Amino acid sequence: MHALASMALHFTPSPVVVHRAVSFFARQQQHNLRLTSACCCFSANSFRGLPFLSPYILHYACSLHFQVIRKHHFKGTQLGKFAKLGIGHHFRVCNMATSGAAEVLSKDSLLEWAQKDERRMLHVVYRVGDLEKTIKLKDNRSFCLWAYKLVFKRFYTECLGMKLLRKRDIPEERYTNAFLGYGPEETHFVVELTYNYGVDKYDLGTGFGHFGIAVEDVYKTVELIKAKGGKVTREPGPVKGGSSVIAFVEDPDGYKFELIQRGPTPEPLCQVMLRVGDLDRSINFYEKAFGMKLLRKRDNPEYKYTIAMIGYGPEDKTTVLELTYNYGVTEYDKGNGYAQIAISTGDVYKTAEAIRISGGKITREPGPLPGISTKITACLDPDGWKTVFVDSQDFLRELE
Repeated sequence: MHALASMALHFTPSPVVVHRAVSFFARQQQHNLRLTSACCCFSANSFRGLPFLSPYILHYACSLHFQVIRKHHFKGTQLGKFAKLGIGHHFRVCNMATSGAAEVLSKDSLLEWAQKDERRMLHVVYRVGDLEKTIKLKDNRSFCLWAYKLVFKRFYTECLGMKLLRKRDIPEERYTNAFLGYGPEETHFVVELTYNYGVDKYDLGTGFGHFGIAVEDVYKTVELIKAKGGKVTREPGPVKGGSSVIAFVEDPDGYKFELIQRGPTPEPLCQVMLRVGDLDRSINFYEKAFGMKLLRKRDNPEYKYTIAMIGYGPEDKTTVLELTYNYGVTEYDKGNGYAQIAISTGDVYKTAEAIRISGGKITREPGPLPGISTKITACLDPDGWKTVFVDSQDFLRELE
């Protein structure tokens, strides 16, 4: 392996050749401590001299080595130190291994790649509570889950017209997810409701605004929601300072939904509104780091706020972010109800680097999730709003 490393420093093999070589040695020679040590040395040090390799290949090689170390528990050896330090050290090793390649990728090339990466907003995650507070059998988990599913299924399916796409219960982690939307997850933006066992209320804060839903007739939709027992917080009518007809309703936990009168659209769940402290800063960040485009911007001095619509496609066909700046307000309480938005990407490693150089904070280093192969990375924007980027192909495989 040292010979391979030495040879690689003098020649320029293709990334595929090196990837296959590293994979072969790591998988076929796991029993050989000496060779494994050489592999670790090769991945952590020699890769610095191979800037043509993608961060994904480097990270993959280091991942294999770390798995070997954990599996065989090389106690009392130099490799044993890696195993004791765990996954956090693994990522530091990966970062060290990829630094040579990252240095070669200029800021401009990373940001240009982010603009060309084919991305789509996948789903929005938020937490909901057990609404049957007065029922004495509240501590019976199976009954709570039944009541939770019943109440939310009625509001989201009967009032808003969504479909329950899938649900999963994770008893060992004490939570349940339900995915609802207007079409399959492969092609539509959906909501992911999270119910944590025993938690019946969340603080929604002042930062999260609302979700937007496009409907062909707001007046009829509101009447239907009222008939189903839904809560209407703003009656139908023109928006302040404009002509669009809107209304507002709330789900059982207090999350607001803006009903927007529009013609037929392939994406009815069309907006997520978040409040920000510096609109120009936020627009610049989402354009550069996320590769989004500013679709429109509207100032309303009479009501002292400005909004910006930003996303990956036109408002009438895709889901967009509505960023709202209220004059003089620079910070908001985010509460603990709203969680994050998930966005697809072709490369979570390049995405993380683009976010870093654009001023975002990486809260989860790029890599596969424990137990599954889905690669993700998570970040915070300048206002602290969380976004998770998911590998596009891994996401589709997970749905299968």
